[in-house]
Amino acid sequence: MKKKSLLASALAAAALAAFPVVGHAATTSSVLTFSPTAFSPTPEPTGMETGAPGEPGGPGGEPSYEPSEMPSEMPSEMPSEAPSEMPSEGPTGGAAGVPFGPGCRQLPESGPGSLASMAKERVATALAHNPHLAQLVSALKESNLADTLNSAEGITVFAPTNEAFSQLPQDVREKIKSDKAQLKKILTYHVVSGRVKPSELKSGSLETLEGGKLTVKEENGEYTVNDAKIICGNVPTSNAVVYIIDKVLVPPQ
Repeated sequence: MKKKSLLASALAAAALAAFPVVGHAATTSSVLTFSPTAFSPTPEPTGMETGAPGEPGGPGGEPSYEPSEMPSEMPSEMPSEAPSEMPSEGPTGGAAGVPFGPGCRQLPESGPGSLASMAKERVATALAHNPHLAQLVSALKESNLADTLNSAEGITVFAPTNEAFSQLPQDVREKIKSDKAQLKKILTYHVVSGRVKPSELKSGSLETLEGGKLTVKEENGEYTVNDAKIICGNVPTSNAVVYIIDKVLVPPQ
């Protein structure tokens, strides 16, 4: 019995001695246990996390915006090119209007001899860039009229094509080749002072620089000067208006 009493006393003493250790361990545990907030502070609410995880506005998803916060995309505006004026089949008004007539289709669409190029050049220079008017240009140079036309301001030129010159009677062609005065007389018969508008070609007469008169008229949409047809009219240059015709105009003798 004495041994049992001694054993019980020893066990009790051991139990009492164990309590301070448990208390110390609890204290130590409270010091060593770290809250996640010590390293990752909770972010301030942004008003953007409104959805579930993986959804727009939720964690891992794309941010959501209020309508007023949506980023606006400004459309890029490319400069528009003004449409180029194409020849029409009939006259459209004043001298600054669109050229008309089926022959205008033979003009180059761009570069030398085109409508845009001719509009920037003096009249004789502009005519020289059209291969269909080569004989007229050669005659102007031979009669020393090219510079005269280029230096004039506000004139109208009725320009015969190469084919028109080839249709001249043989005796007339021989005469103008050998007689520069006669050649000049014929060429100035194709020039009128002032920029003649298509509306002025409907009926009447025009006085030429040669001194004679041209009879003009319009019938069923076809314009004629004496007996020559206008195949491309109202072509502007920087100092003149050009009407391309299918015959050479010969002044009365």
